[in-house]
Amino acid sequence: MPRTAQRPERISLRVSADAKRKLERAAACAEKTLTDFVVDVALTEAEAITRAHDVITLTPDEWARFEDMLLHPSEPNARLRRALAEHDRLVRA
Repeated sequence: MPRTAQRPERISLRVSADAKRKLERAAACAEKTLTDFVVDVALTEAEAITRAHDVITLTPDEWARFEDMLLHPSEPNARLRRALAEHDRLVRA
């Protein structure tokens, strides 16, 4: 099956001649096609960026405080009660 059938979506990129040569050389060193190389590198970077955005890292002290707040939540104050009432009004409207 042709490789394009496996990847029907297309992204167009414009790069300088120097950038293209560097990418082609790196792809050759990695024994990959230019497309496979660029896609693999871009996906690896995309995963790292989204992981850094999605994962929250806490120190042991921060984790203990977070866990304590989850297990022993404060009583809702007036501001929170108003916010919840507004939420209910908007959602149920």
